[in-house]
Amino acid sequence: MSNFSIRKLTTTVETVFHDGGTRAVKPLRLALAAAVIDNPYAGRYHDDLLPFQKDLYPLALQLSNTLLEVLDVHASEVEVFGKGAIVGVDGELEHAAAWHNPGGAGIKEVLGARGFVSAGKMMGALGARLQIPLVYINSPWVRSHFNSIDLSISDAPRPREIVFALAVGTGGRIHARLGGFTAAQAEAGEEPRF
Repeated sequence: MSNFSIRKLTTTVETVFHDGGTRAVKPLRLALAAAVIDNPYAGRYHDDLLPFQKDLYPLALQLSNTLLEVLDVHASEVEVFGKGAIVGVDGELEHAAAWHNPGGAGIKEVLGARGFVSAGKMMGALGARLQIPLVYINSPWVRSHFNSIDLSISDAPRPREIVFALAVGTGGRIHARLGGFTAAQAEAGEEPRF
């Protein structure tokens, strides 16, 4: 058993013009797309969650495409991504973790990315707030692109629901200036040195 229904979809878009310094030549745009679904496993333990994980893949593709639409960008313009999930209190953290594989694989497919998709997950009640970490799409080690975006929906998750989300952005932090491994180095195939 792994069927689920979507109660609602939501998107958030942020445009950052500056972060205390001069106005950016190109504003940073961040977007989050989330689905609030019923949790088919709420209230009882189930050994096999793999069918649920598989059934979530089309949702990941849908949310990924929604992100490109709301930002009105081509996949090649996306530089950061992340994923997150909040499970209602009648579920298990493992139900939120079911998003790791389909969420990551779906967004990487849509963007043509190869990096590790960062993730946040938690159990929460209505309006719970999760920080979704964002990293560069082709390497999680590009320091200038470490960022986050908030996931919070005032009426979700209900106890028997899960919120699954994906997030993207058009660049690194505004005024990033702390050095480290760069996007150019990642694209050149270099390995970070620690």
